[in-house]
Amino acid sequence: MKSPLVIAPSLLAADFARLGDEAAAVERAGADWLHLDIMDGHFVPNISFGPVVLKALRPHTKLFFDVHLMISPVDLYIQDFADAGADRIQVHAEAGPHLHRSLQLIKHLGKPAGVAINPATPPESIAYVLDLIDLVNVMTVNPGFGGQKFLDSQLPKIATLRQMIDQSGRPIRIEIDGGVNPATAAHVTAAGADTLVAGTAVFGAADYAAEIAAIRAACTSGKPAR
Repeated sequence: MKSPLVIAPSLLAADFARLGDEAAAVERAGADWLHLDIMDGHFVPNISFGPVVLKALRPHTKLFFDVHLMISPVDLYIQDFADAGADRIQVHAEAGPHLHRSLQLIKHLGKPAGVAINPATPPESIAYVLDLIDLVNVMTVNPGFGGQKFLDSQLPKIATLRQMIDQSGRPIRIEIDGGVNPATAAHVTAAGADTLVAGTAVFGAADYAAEIAAIRAACTSGKPAR
């Protein structure tokens, strides 16, 4: 059973000269969470920001901070992001040899845990950590840069994960990250997703509220927009 729809704009696509204002703006526009892509220039070919920026952002919005660590090795930095104000911490299944241990650390710090999986990573890679997570992030682009085209090849993976999660009986969200917009949102929710990360679509729009509403409408109607 899917959970209520959540839309989480990715701050990676915002104006970096005014991140606090941008976070507050998407909150006013109707966002549910704020997705924070942390990139290290090693695990992915880009560098974004770290825990100091996260901590500075925290007073500017009450949105839930969904922190996506694209870092390898990752365990050394989990404590820093927890202390900086992360509400959930996601790690990549591919980012280290001991995924179970990384998730245990997140839980030990009192934070909900998530796992992100790259396009080439099979859904079965998380089968033995379902008891530790409350979210799985299906990357529908190769991580590292915003504005990429949605990979239709990931739709069967979403459906497989939906079946795995339903069989587990645990309330685990399926998040989609990459190429989400009003034209793709209906497809991923039909496949079983309930949490949509939208970066370029929202922050690249003239009207943030209208874009968020368009994504919601596409999911509700089941018909791709535009």
